[in-house]
Amino acid sequence: MKVVIFNGSLESRPESTSGKISRYFAEKLRKAGFQTEIFNLADSGIPLFDLSLTRKPLAVERMVQVFLEAEIHIWMAPLYHESIPGVMKNCLDWLEVTANHYQPYLTDKTVGLVCWADGLQAMQGINTMDAIAKSLRAWPIPFSVPIIRSALFDQEDPTKISALYSDKFDKLISIATTKKIDKI
Repeated sequence: MKVVIFNGSLESRPESTSGKISRYFAEKLRKAGFQTEIFNLADSGIPLFDLSLTRKPLAVERMVQVFLEAEIHIWMAPLYHESIPGVMKNCLDWLEVTANHYQPYLTDKTVGLVCWADGLQAMQGINTMDAIAKSLRAWPIPFSVPIIRSALFDQEDPTKISALYSDKFDKLISIATTKKIDKI
């Protein structure tokens, strides 16, 4: 089963917050036997959303292929001004090119949601991603991880995710990867 980890941040350094979280999910999922791909928005080359183009940009074709092939998505983003980064929303808007598919958008994909903020407002980003996922006909899982960034990393080893958040990430992985008999 394929899993895409959608890094909706423009951070591309491996030691960045999004880099560490992406790697955590990728390593845990690979160890559990899942085929994973990290889709780094910063490296994707996704242009501004423009349906008037006569041809889909290559970056969009690749993104659509990755998103449609994955049965499970983990979306993660920092909170900027009470929402997800605009470039992340722009990327997801490009899924409009699938509107005429037999199963358009992200029909029946499972989506886990992660957002981090310096304060307590990360839930705002979760709410935004939840609404977007539902409008794309995906199934956001009923457990998400809003993060207070100051508690994300281990105090003794800041290269590691704290026990608090590794437990939450593991629970999200467990729920997202549990086979569903039927989605109602």
